[in-house]
Order: sequence, then structure tokens, then C-alpha cells
Amino acid sequence: MATKDYVKRGRAAKKPARNSRKAPASAGFPIKWAIIALCLVGALGYGLYFLSTTPAPESQPKTVQPKPTPKPQPKPKAQTKPLPPKPEEKWRYIEELENKEVQVEAPKAQKPSRPYLMQCGAYRSRNQAEERKAMIAFQGLTSQIKVSQGEKGNWFRVILGPYPQKRKAESDRNMLRRAGIEPCAIWFWE
Repeated sequence: MATKDYVKRGRAAKKPARNSRKAPASAGFPIKWAIIALCLVGALGYGLYFLSTTPAPESQPKTVQPKPTPKPQPKPKAQTKPLPPKPEEKWRYIEELENKEVQVEAPKAQKPSRPYLMQCGAYRSRNQAEERKAMIAFQGLTSQIKVSQGEKGNWFRVILGPYPQKRKAESDRNMLRRAGIEPCAIWFWE
């Protein structure tokens, strides 16, 4: 097979583009539409000026004579029966309830017998627990580290409290949550 020399062969001539349509030439500034718009604006301005300068026509009262209306024919009088007397009300609750007092006996809320604690983490190493305690201290709260003996070794729990009411513990937990310190769980103090 003979080898072909593609380098010496030269380049083929460019083919004309398939899309031979030319883009429409821009028409430039539309003078015709500008003149029409200017005339409309001028006519509107003249109309408003004309309305504001012309005096209002004086209104003269016209004398209009009303048309005579035909008189209605009198109807024959029907026998009118007198109304029956107003019935007496059967119910007297309105008068009875005006002066009555209702006494409600609400049970008093029982205070919990034990205080609450909030735990904000349990860690294997004391260093991690100290870091969490420092983050809580930056929020203005005091916490403690308690060591608990678990099945797999010692756990260092970071706890806050004791809280006499659960509401105070929940407000502190929400403050810590806004600071990015979570999860914190609230339990009874052991």
C-alpha cells in the first residue's frame, strides 16, 4: 500500500456557510414613532391646560314642574284585631346570673419533691469534659463534672444544677442551645 503525504497536499478551500441569510439591518432611530408620541403628549398637555383655564359654566336653576301623581285609591278598611298581650318569659336565668358569683376551686400545683439537673454531655476523657465545662462557663453558667462508673469504664458527665423548677432548667437549656451547646437533657437530681 502506498503512503500518502498529507502535509504537501495543502488545505481545502472553505465551504460557504449554510445559513446565507443576513441579519436584518438596524433601522436606526424610529423618527416616525417619536413624532407620533410627541404629538400625543402635546395634545394631552393642551387638553389639561384647556380644562384648568376655562371657567365652569354657571348653573342656572331650571324650573321643572313636577308631574301630578295620581292619588292612590283608598282601600277598604279591613277589620283590625288588637294585638295579644306580651307573653311572660319562662326563663329567669338572666336575672339570676347577674348577681351570682361562681367560685372555682383549682388544685394547687404540686412542687416536685426532688430538684432537677441538666446534663450537657458525657465523655470518656476528662479533657473533653473540661472543654465542655469551659464553653458553658463562657455563657455565664456554672457546671460540674461528675465521674460515673459504667459498664465500659468511667464516664465524665458535665451537669448543671440543681434547679428547683424545671422551667429554670429549660430556660438555661435554650440559652445553651442558642450558643451551639447541645444536646442537654433535664432529669431529676439523683
